[in-house]
Amino acid sequence: MQVKVRLFASLRETAGSSDILLELPAGSTAEDAWDGLVRDVPAIAPRRTSLAASVNRRYARFDTALHDGDEVVFIPPVSGG
Repeated sequence: MQVKVRLFASLRETAGSSDILLELPAGSTAEDAWDGLVRDVPAIAPRRTSLAASVNRRYARFDTALHDGDEVVFIPPVSGG
């Protein structure tokens, strides 16, 4: 199946792209999407502990099952002033 991963802020800067298409096996989870992303962009691996995930514009746990065509977003912490 294919999922679209959208990246924002520092993740986008590190990856050099705001959208990445991943091919994943059926039954994959948001965690599997993260692992696939790390294979493509190893420099983001240390960021995992501070991220939230979203699947199809809804906050989701990393064990959420994905389906073909889903949109996954990994959300870095936000600070403001």
